[in-house]
Amino acid sequence: MSFEKVMGLNVTDEAEYQNYREGMLPILTTFGGSFGFDFKVAEVLRSKTTDAINRVFTIEFPSKERMEEFFSNPEYIEVKNKHFNSSVDSITVIAEHEKNT
Repeated sequence: MSFEKVMGLNVTDEAEYQNYREGMLPILTTFGGSFGFDFKVAEVLRSKTTDAINRVFTIEFPSKERMEEFFSNPEYIEVKNKHFNSSVDSITVIAEHEKNT
């Protein structure tokens, strides 16, 4: 079984967010992680948060433990601090679940 998160973001700087994605992708793959879906959202019709969402994606790992290792990895944190924090103003975890692969 793998572990998947469905995320919603409000991206405020597309170029800097792309720098984040390019910088974190090699690190993500070393943890067995990958993106499944990635959408730019034009309109949110219903939400359980007041935060804006203009990007929705899924991110998958071999296990929840591997996901936690990835998000606490110093190299990932460095890329996140350099590019993500200045390009995204809200983060919404839509769902987390184990997935039969």
